[in-house]
Formats: sequence, C-alpha cells, structure tokens
Amino acid sequence: MWWRWFPWKFLLRSAAQQQGFLDPIKLFSQLQNFAQPSEVTAPTELLRSGVILHARGLINSLAIQHNLDWVWPYWVECQYNPRNKAFIPRAFSLTQINLTHRNWTAVGLPDCAQYPIVDPRGLVTPIYNGWSIDAWILPLDEKPLLPSRLINVQQKLDFVDGLRVVTECTHENCTLRSIVKMDGAATDPVCRIEIYANAPGAGKVAISLRPYNPEGVIFIHDIALQKDRKGLLVNRKEHVYFDPPIEQCEFSYYHDGDVLRSLHSKTPSDHVWCKVGMATSAALYSIYGGVTRSITVQIPLGNHNAHNNSSSGHVSPHFLWKKNLQEESPLKIPDTYWQFLYEAAIRTMVLHCPKEVYPGPFIYRRFWFRDATFILYALLVAGFKERVRLALDQFRSRQTREGYFLSQEGEWDSNGEALWIMQQYCQMTDQPPPKAWKESIIKAGRWICKKRLPKTLKFKHAGLLPSGFSAEHLGPNDFYYWDDFWAVAGLNAAAFLCEAYKDQDLSIRFKNEAESLSLTIDQSLLKVAQRLQRAAMPASVYRRMDTGAIGSLVAGHPLRLIKPDDPRLKDTLNFLMQHCLIKGGFFHDMTHSGINPYLTLHIAQALLRAEDPRFLDLMSTVANLASSTGQWPEAIHPATGGGCMGDGQHVWAAAEWVLMIRNCFIREENDRLILCSGIPRSWFEKGKNISFGPAPTSFGNVEITLTPGPSNVIVSWTGHWYAREPLIEVKILNSKVVTVPQGTHTITLEWTGHP
Repeated sequence: MWWRWFPWKFLLRSAAQQQGFLDPIKLFSQLQNFAQPSEVTAPTELLRSGVILHARGLINSLAIQHNLDWVWPYWVECQYNPRNKAFIPRAFSLTQINLTHRNWTAVGLPDCAQYPIVDPRGLVTPIYNGWSIDAWILPLDEKPLLPSRLINVQQKLDFVDGLRVVTECTHENCTLRSIVKMDGAATDPVCRIEIYANAPGAGKVAISLRPYNPEGVIFIHDIALQKDRKGLLVNRKEHVYFDPPIEQCEFSYYHDGDVLRSLHSKTPSDHVWCKVGMATSAALYSIYGGVTRSITVQIPLGNHNAHNNSSSGHVSPHFLWKKNLQEESPLKIPDTYWQFLYEAAIRTMVLHCPKEVYPGPFIYRRFWFRDATFILYALLVAGFKERVRLALDQFRSRQTREGYFLSQEGEWDSNGEALWIMQQYCQMTDQPPPKAWKESIIKAGRWICKKRLPKTLKFKHAGLLPSGFSAEHLGPNDFYYWDDFWAVAGLNAAAFLCEAYKDQDLSIRFKNEAESLSLTIDQSLLKVAQRLQRAAMPASVYRRMDTGAIGSLVAGHPLRLIKPDDPRLKDTLNFLMQHCLIKGGFFHDMTHSGINPYLTLHIAQALLRAEDPRFLDLMSTVANLASSTGQWPEAIHPATGGGCMGDGQHVWAAAEWVLMIRNCFIREENDRLILCSGIPRSWFEKGKNISFGPAPTSFGNVEITLTPGPSNVIVSWTGHWYAREPLIEVKILNSKVVTVPQGTHTITLEWTGHP
C-alpha cells in the first residue's frame, strides 16, 4: 500500500531538524538499543495510559504551582510544600504527578463497577476519573478547618453498612466527620456522603465542588444551582443532591481564584461558567456553638437523575455484602489488626471482581491476565468458587484467533497464567473443565508451543519465549524467565485439562512440550550461573542480578515448579534479602522505585515454603505499611509512607495478603498438605482459639482449629476430601515436622519460647 513506501521517516526527520529538534528517528533507534529486539516495542495500552497520565501532569504544572493559595488535595499540599518531607523540586520537570501520596480507598457494592474513592483527608471522587467533593468548617472568628492541610486526621474503613470510609478531622476545637458509602442496587448506585460538623462558635459548613481528584486537575466548566436549592448540576450532566436544601451557594471561576476567596460575596448567583475549566462552588450551611450540623450529599452513579435517590436503597448494602460474602473462608485469629487486614482484603477483591477483574478502582480499572490470575487464585483459596468461575468465563472473549490471551501486546506470560488458574479452579472445586473452555484451552496451549523460539538458534535465548515487555516492572524488553516459568506451568495445565477432556494425544503433547521448555530453562540457568559465578536466577538470560530477579521467584510461588530448597531459588532469595530491602520491605528499583507490598510477600511466600522464619518479618512489614483503611498502594514512598506508584488501592496486594494468611494455615506441596507452618507463636500467648476454614485445597475442603495451652497447642482439622486423604504434615514455627498417620484429626504439639 502507498503509505508503506511513502517517505514518512525522511519527512519527520526533516521537519524536526528544521525546527531545531533532535532527530526523532535516530533518538528512537537509540532508545531501542537499551532493550532486546522485540516484535512489540511497548504495549499500546501502556503508551496510551502513560500519555494520559503525563497529559494531566502537564495540566497540573500549569494549574497548581502559581495558584498555591487554592485549597488543593492532600498530596499537593504535601508535595509542593518545601517544609514537608514529601516535597519534590519541580525545576525541569515538565509534568507534575502525585508521587508521594497515591493513597485512596474505594467504596461500592458487589457486582457493580462504579468505585467512588476517598483520599486520606476525606476528599471524595464519586465518579470515575471525575471531579471531587470536599467539606470544610469556616468559623466566624477562627481559622478554617481545611482537612487537606491538617497533619493528623483519623480515617478508617468499617463494615457497618457494607463498606464505609469514615474520616474525622479536628482543629481549633472544631470537628468535622464524614462517612462515605454506596447505596442502592448494583445497577442504580448512589454515592452517599454524610457530613457532621461541630464548632464552639458560630460559622459555616462548606461543601465544595473541586476541579481535581487525587491524580490532579479535572475540568469543571459549568455549575448550576437548581431552583429548589436541593442540588447542583455539574458540567450540564452530573447531579449532586443536598439534604437539607442549600442555604447559601457561592461560585467562582478561575480568574477570580478559589471559591474560598469568594465566600462573602454580596452578589447572588445561581450559576458559574469557566472557560479554563477551574470552576468551584461551595454549598454553605450555618452552624451554631456546640450544635452538630448534619448534611447529606448524594451523587447518582447510574442512569437516573431523580432527586428521590432514597428509593434506590430498597436493597441494603449490608444485605448485598452479606449475601456475597457467604462463600468466604472464615478466619479467627487473636491479632485483631491482621484479622482486619484479611477482612478488608477479601472485600477489596470481591468489590473489584464484578465479572472481569480489576487491579484497582481508579487508574487500574481495566483488565490484565497477570493481575487477574493472582486475584482469582486468592479468591479461590478464600472460598469464592462461583465468583472465580464467572470471571474465568470472561477469558475467552479476550483471546485472539491464534490463541493468544491478549490484555497487552508484547506480554508473553498471559497464556500460561490463564491456563494455570483454570487448572487451579478445576482442582480446587473437583470439577471438570466446562466444555465451553475446551477450544480456548487447546488454542492457548498451541500458541505457547508456537511462540517458543527455535532451539537451534545460536543465541543464549534459544528455545525460550521471545523478548517481550513481560510483567512491565522488570525492565526493558528482554527474554524474561518470568514468561518462561509461566509457559511451563501453562503447558502443564493444558496437559491436565486435556486429560480431563480425555484427549490423551494433546495431553501428552503439551506435557512433553512443558518438559522440553523446563529443560531449556535449566540449561539456560546453568549458563547464567557460570557467567555470574553464583546459582541465583536473574530476571533474564542477559541480566545481572538486580531487583528484577524478583520475577524469577514465580518458579517457587505460586507455581511450585522447583523445590523449596532449590539452590537457585535459595540464592535468589538471599540476594534479594541482602541487597533489596528498605525498611524491611522489598524496594523495587525498576519503574516502581518504592517499597512494593505484593512483591515483598512473594519473597515471604518463598521463605515460608522453605521453612525460613524470616517470612514473618516481611509479613509484619507489609502489615505495618497498610493504610489506616487496610489498603496498600502498588508501591510505597520510603520517606512519606504514601503511595508512589500505581493505583492507591492495589488489589493484587490485597490478594497476596489473603494468600499469605491462607498458606500460613494450610498449603499444598506436591502430594502433601502442610498445616500451621506459618502461625506466629505470639498468637498462642493470647490463649484464644485460632481457626481457619473451611477452605478449598486441591485435595478437598479443610477446616483447622488450634487450641493453645500454657506450653502446647492442640491442632484439630476436618477434611472433606475429593478422593483419598492426602499425606498431612503439621509444623509450628521452629518445631519439627510431624507426619500424621492417616485417619488422625488431632495432634498436640509443644510450643515454648519465641521464634
């Protein structure tokens, strides 16, 4: 076609050089030299999201730094303040992005993909990627209470009425309390904000529409007050309702500054339009000394715009959540904080799995096979079998005709991940794979076989998967072992599933291909060991040891392709523990440049499997890194403790916490079940019963109870086995492994001293 031979490169280079720019073609070629040659330079989806992120960062740089007298979200108030440890000089930074406090918590309903988020100071962003609502107290004779400028604010997540985020601020004897939740049905949801304000003297409560969210500026061009004063219409399409009706409403547009500067305007108005897109408003209510004033704000998130939003609450959030949590594997431990983190993580996963699986409520509200696999695995071991099946049924819609499970181009791990989680589902439910999955499974297995590079290549990557972007955070395109280990697991899964379909020929073919690839990986790692003069597994064939080696741990967790004491795995763990920990957590240099909770737990899982007690220190670190609402961002700033990468509520991290707790109680190892190997002895000191389950395993559903005594603990379990009872081992930290005779359901172990 004509556009293929048209001299685009020449014209682009000529135009750039005439304007004094660098040659873009030469520059792009130089950039490519940092990565291994690959058929996909970078996933289009990743480039698109990056452009969107930095476009907003550019808007932030134009809007914020010369308007610092505005009331901005918490991250801006910190990151732009030179007296704050979160301060980042802006200098030559073209874009200005939240890199220090990427923290927020979603509220919502099961099976609903609408996620209002609340930032650490109570700022509410009700609509996806939209504007926000903030509440202030404005005493007549005192400084205003502005939550985003306060150092200390109390915030928690509770399960009183489904999911609620409660934020309480105190300043100069004024108290402001907000409760944010979702009401209504999944098809017609309403974000509900309850504001309670108290001040020692007279003043005003202001509920302000803000042209930003926790990522930065979001344009508000138009705000109009309804004639009945019961609501505002934003950008001529989004409704905000107030109860009681607004007493006084003030507006401001960009060139007049923030509405906070216009609260004493004597010019009545019911509308503002701002060309710049920085319109603000404040609904004002009088408060009197010592009397708490309450205001309710409701934002419809469904299709209706009626003011009678209470009608959508015909099914209570409490009932919806109770119904959707019936499958949960119950946990009962004496550590109330870890118990809360488990309960919060379960709800985070259920919330973000309406059908497809989302790794976050905001910037990650889209699908990746990689994240979905870990999240679904955690849901599965926590008992949510039906929810996992429904999500797996969606996989085929994302498969190409060639058999590639596509969420992002250039990532070669997805087929292995999809096949592996299908196998886990079938094993943990004792169900054959549905007939509807068969063609998809066979195509996916064949795709892996075809995708392997020829073993006859005269390169070190011969026989492995091609260079690709892999798990994104491992570095530039390369021949990543992460992809290869997932491919082995996927081929083994395809063999298992085809055998269930009674297709022996394909089962044998996939099994042989898995063995061939596994042998190729072993031979490759042997050459790498000779090059590095150590057994550890780097991220790829050509890499030295760096934090990207974290990806190679997948061979141990969750795939269990190699033994727990494999020298390659042990040496990789030792490298990561010795060189890659900051403040007790795994600090990932690649992309994240922060302490990563879910990758820290990957190390902990491998250590637990190797019966190395250091796993407990990593678990404690991750627990302490959680926000007050029990959430983890994707990566954490080592100085601020706030998020510095990714979504502020990272569902993969929640999934890893659930997997970690489960494996402390019960985990599979080949033909065995290992019980209690990760239970901290400090729990026994409380003298309270400890229990977990019934919980699915690949052998059947198991329930465990531990009854501590002064110097021993009685371990009891019941199993509903799919076939014969497996070999069972019981081990408490720092004690010997006890292999239990078949038919035994109780054992007493000594526990004295501390781990």
